Amino acid sequence: MDALYPRLLVTRFAECLRFYDGLLTGVLGAHLTKGAPGGPYAHWDLGDQGLLSLFERSLMDAVTGAPRLPAGAARPDVVALVLTVEDVEEAALVAVRHGGIVIVPPTSRPEWGPGCRTAHLRDPDGNLVELQSY
Repeated sequence: MDALYPRLLVTRFAECLRFYDGLLTGVLGAHLTKGAPGGPYAHWDLGDQGLLSLFERSLMDAVTGAPRLPAGAARPDVVALVLTVEDVEEAALVAVRHGGIVIVPPTSRPEWGPGCRTAHLRDPDGNLVELQSY
């Protein structure tokens, strides 16, 4: 299971896919497990662990309701930390108890995969965090 990995939110998906595929596979020996130049999602593993994902920024903006950005944000989100959890609802409650702010409550996302549930939060500094389960 991929416990935690970064997801880059990109606007030039095909170019970024080509760049990261060349870099991650050629330098680190990672392998592309999902994705194609047409997007909107790509993912690389190193061994059996998630290493990096790409996602079309416009799709994440639609999910999170951007421009609901933190006060003083200089630009839209460019990265989200994705945390795979057993129970999205419980993880969201724990995050809130520790200073997180839920921007999208736990939601079923069958279009992202069978049984997928997510919640989107901001950490105390405004960074985007996705809690997910499958």
